[in-house]
This record gives sequence, C-alpha cells and structure tokens, in this order.
Amino acid sequence: MIKKNCNEVKEKLQAGKQVLAAWAQAASNITTEVLADAGMDVIVIDMEHSPVDLPTLVTQFQAMNGYPAVPFVRAPWNDFVMIKRILDAGAYGIIVPNVETVEEAKAAIAAVRYPLTGIRGVAGSTRAAHYGNDTLSYFTKANDLVMLFLMIESPKGMENLDEILKLDGFDGIMVGPVDLATNLGFLGNAQAPEAKAALAEVEAKTLASDKYLMALGADWDAAEKKLQQGVHIVTCMSDTLSLGALARGNVKKFKEAGF
Repeated sequence: MIKKNCNEVKEKLQAGKQVLAAWAQAASNITTEVLADAGMDVIVIDMEHSPVDLPTLVTQFQAMNGYPAVPFVRAPWNDFVMIKRILDAGAYGIIVPNVETVEEAKAAIAAVRYPLTGIRGVAGSTRAAHYGNDTLSYFTKANDLVMLFLMIESPKGMENLDEILKLDGFDGIMVGPVDLATNLGFLGNAQAPEAKAALAEVEAKTLASDKYLMALGADWDAAEKKLQQGVHIVTCMSDTLSLGALARGNVKKFKEAGF
C-alpha cells in the first residue's frame, strides 16, 4: 500500500535542501529495493527507455515501502492516459519527456492535476487512493503532492523555454543531454561543444527562475559537480549503467593482472 500522503522531496526542496536520486532502469523490483535500502532520496523509475510496464511499476513501488525514498517516474511520453495510470499506481513525481511548446507544457500540467485545475480522472479503487480506504485523504492532497518536471530535449524546446518557465502548475525542468545533443545534430554526443553550451544555457535559465532544476550525473563525482552548481535534484547512478561500468572495470582489472 502507498505509504503516506506527503512528498518528502518537495518538503526538502522547499526547505532549501538538495536531493540525491538514482535511476531504476532494469525493470526490477530487486534493484529498486537495493537503491531504496541504500538511502536514496528519490528513485526515478524509467518507463521511457526501459522494459518497465505498469504491473512491474507497481512491484517496484511496493519494493520501496518502508524506505524514505520517494517514487518518481519518467513517463513514456506526454500522454494523459499513461500519466494518469502511473499516478494511480502511486507515483509522487512525474517527468515528461521532450516538451517543446507552451501548449505541450500545459497538457502535462493538466494531466497530473485533478479537476478543476486539470483533467486527471478520479477513482477510489486505485493504489494511490488506498484501494478505497479513506480515499479523500489522497484526493484532497494529490494536486499538491505530485511533482511535475518537464524535459527540454530539442532546439524547439529551448526556443520556448522562457515562456514555459513562466507557467504555473509544474515544479521544474530536466534536460536530456543526449537527446538534446542528437537533436542539435550530434548523434549521441553530449560532449560536443555546442551540445554542452546548449545544456548550460537551459540549466542557467532554470536556475534563474522560480523552478527547480533536475540534472543527470553518471556517478558521484559528476553529481557533486552539479550540486556545487546549485542543481536541486541530481541523479548519481543507474541500476543498469552503474552495474555495467563496475563489471567492465573488474574485467579490465582481471585481464591487466594477467590471470
């Protein structure tokens, strides 16, 4: 069962604290539990670039029960039906990919809010609403409980960022560095100077606004640099990429040792 009707990440951010996050991309309740048990503030379950489906998502949320980690989900797309189902499963945060216009931003905002400020469907039978057990305790708090981050991943998104940042109803911005680089003409190369400059521009504009900035860090060293720059939420690892890096490193050491 969903554990409580408060969002500790939102409370920390409002208190001026920074937040550490990890990606769960392996579609595994076990790796999700490992990350939660490690003490992460946020676990971002990725439904855009992973095999995670809704039944699997619920098992990952259940694996987080009893731990402080707050469940966020990157939605597959800016689709109000999928976002509704993710929220009904118990997400406290939604990250929407590739938002390019004010209209798309407004659609995402509406998708995460109950009427009259949004279009999210209401059902007391869901996990988020405690399966009918005191549903009003969730309904009355949900619009404030759920955090929404919009991803900027294209030149068009950058062009409209100033107007997007003026909107009410969402909490922050996140950049997809590889998608942004690719959409600028540098396929998969987020280290291209033009791509790095674009990333820095989006991050600077967000930090200068009243929105929170969420950023990607592949490891602690990268995450620490982002935190020192003032980023509000930063990821420091992924259950797939970090395991892969560790495995490759150990194989390399094994071979170099001559065994």
